[in-house]
Amino acid sequence: MDKVVSVKPLENRLLEIVFADGFRKVIDICPFIGRGISSALNDDSYFRQVALEDGGGIAWPNGYDFCPSFLHDDVPAVNVHAA
Repeated sequence: MDKVVSVKPLENRLLEIVFADGFRKVIDICPFIGRGISSALNDDSYFRQVALEDGGGIAWPNGYDFCPSFLHDDVPAVNVHAA
């Protein structure tokens, strides 16, 4: 499993994510923000409340989350750095 060990909110709904295997990338969350529960992420102060969750993914206080494998393998990187 690709566990997230660090998440840092950046400008313009970008997140810098570091995985347990040392892989690091910056991803754009904008494509995943729509109606309902995800709409809270349009507020900058709320977006910055992203945190690691017990299962190795990331989540916001309202329960909106992403699993680590999806973040590692399927979400395109804006910027990638080798370990």
